[in-house]
Amino acid sequence: MKKLLIANRGEIAIRVARAARDYGVTSVGIYAAADANALHAELVDEAYGLGAGRPADTYLNIVKILDIARRAGADAVHPGYGFLSERAEFAQAVIDAGLTWVGPSPGVITALGDKVEARRIAAKVGAPLVKGSDGPLQTAADAVAFAKKVGLPIAIKAAFGGGGRGIKVARRLEEVGELFESAVREATEAFGRGECYAEQFLDRPRHIEAQIIADSHGNTVVLGTRDCSLQRRNQKLVEEAPAPFISDEQRSRIHDAARAICAAAGYTGAGTVEFLLSQAGAISFLEVNTRLQVEHPVTEETTGVDIVIEQLRIADGLPLSLTDTPQPRGHSFEFRINAEDPGRGFLPTPGRITRFRAPAGPGVRLDAGVETGSEIPGLYDSMMAKLIVTAPTREEALVRARRALAEFQIEGVASVLPFQRAVVNERDFTGEDGFRVFTNWIETEFRGVEPSPRVDPVEGELLRSFIEIDGKRHVLGLPAALFSGAVAAPAAKPPSQAASEGAMTAPMPGTLQRWLVEDGAQVAEGDVVALIEAMKMETRVVAPKSGRIRLKVEAGSTVALGIELATIE
Repeated sequence: MKKLLIANRGEIAIRVARAARDYGVTSVGIYAAADANALHAELVDEAYGLGAGRPADTYLNIVKILDIARRAGADAVHPGYGFLSERAEFAQAVIDAGLTWVGPSPGVITALGDKVEARRIAAKVGAPLVKGSDGPLQTAADAVAFAKKVGLPIAIKAAFGGGGRGIKVARRLEEVGELFESAVREATEAFGRGECYAEQFLDRPRHIEAQIIADSHGNTVVLGTRDCSLQRRNQKLVEEAPAPFISDEQRSRIHDAARAICAAAGYTGAGTVEFLLSQAGAISFLEVNTRLQVEHPVTEETTGVDIVIEQLRIADGLPLSLTDTPQPRGHSFEFRINAEDPGRGFLPTPGRITRFRAPAGPGVRLDAGVETGSEIPGLYDSMMAKLIVTAPTREEALVRARRALAEFQIEGVASVLPFQRAVVNERDFTGEDGFRVFTNWIETEFRGVEPSPRVDPVEGELLRSFIEIDGKRHVLGLPAALFSGAVAAPAAKPPSQAASEGAMTAPMPGTLQRWLVEDGAQVAEGDVVALIEAMKMETRVVAPKSGRIRLKVEAGSTVALGIELATIE
């Protein structure tokens, strides 16, 4: 390959662009109108605009992306993670356009991307499994019937999902139907397909995964394990490598199962095989992610392998640069730095970053997609950056992590930094009394942190210091004073007047996806009455008191933080 189009945004687009440069390849970036001033659009060698709209109109639009690849003269495509990275039809379209696809074949993506089929492959090679539904569930009633058959809790999952999207855990029979429908909606929004299946949910499990890379010469190598148990809403917040506090036998079993599953599927490229580890020590296969993982840097830091460059080598038909599992060199943590308020249930907080001062020093790596002045749109994932901290031992890495997290300063939007600073001092996590973290530990055991101060949207000029010619981005090297008339409209703010008596306000900015009650209906305090979607997360809005509800905002509307959605009389 000579010219690589990166079909993604944010920090992963920057990460791939840097690897391309190290590999001697020109990078081509793409950006939606909401990302016009994004850092990734500046750091690639060339950038092309996708226009305005929701992700379906931009980063998920295969026709637009391939048209840009043609105009840019790209000969290869790297999908990053999320968006189209696990869509077999995108991989096939890239190949049909005569371009090199950086990833596994469309057939492998189809087989392993279908979580039901992946379970069948895992069973065939003898990987451990919990009971699951026989294929996707058709209706909420089917989900209820499955729950009655195998017992609760159950996990309802997007059959073609990944990255924690479209997963709901039902612990009570009466919530199974509603959670099934919610999982279908999230799956449709995030992946374009709403099929969902169900499986037994191991209560209080750890999440452990194996990173694999495989070439077209028959070599499949497991690079090691990671623990990703610290999650909120089934999305990881802290990852580490190698997975601590597991036995040699458990580690070998995970390595062997991961290698066997990928070999049986004919896998090529980088991928991750995920498992759950129960409190009793039972291992159960979860899924295969047929793409690069967000947490790949901790494996890179503990093995010395540049996984993205390995992806490019494999796509070019070259053999792997190693043939055996490397011995880990030290211990590494990754802290996802999301624009979320951990003191308010990890609510997303889109907005503008007014200060971004990252830590540095020995053993500290930052993969960031933002800087001071960056705008965090509400359309996409909330992750701003990843802080990776490495040291010779886990204990030393924790000490270094405390220092690095203390140095990190972000202002203008809330961030998960208060949580990260707290968790590295939690005995359940540090392990002095044993490792007691599990996948819903945050929701059930964590003592919590104080809410972040509310920050009003920044009003000021957003100057576009570039122009687009035939869709391609060209930077303008002109004095800023020349653009003094080009002032962007100020961000929308909630009404300044006091909320009316009995007001129910938006807990976060986003899209009012749907009302779950009719105008004038009688509601009880704590009832879920609406759903708001922002940063690819669906949040329930509950009635603050009992009474008759009067709706004030139509479903589908974009709402600001604190805006009055309804009143309850």
